[in-house]
Amino acid sequence: LEKLNVDIIEAGFAAASPDDFNAIDRISQTIKNSRICSLARAIDKDIKVAGEAIAKAKMNRIHTFIATSPIHME
Repeated sequence: LEKLNVDIIEAGFAAASPDDFNAIDRISQTIKNSRICSLARAIDKDIKVAGEAIAKAKMNRIHTFIATSPIHME
């Protein structure tokens, strides 16, 4: 994706699992020309974990979302 000049790469959902966190962390250390994102629910824990996962990225951001459907809110 970086070679295709994608400006923002959403690398995963860090709070979903240790594997997702580790993948985002590794991607953050490798990619230099694209902004690396982690997805996070709009709750403190997810945002904190997302921030830790993307901390080593040259450019980073957190994409947040709020559940709106009954199944996701459950």
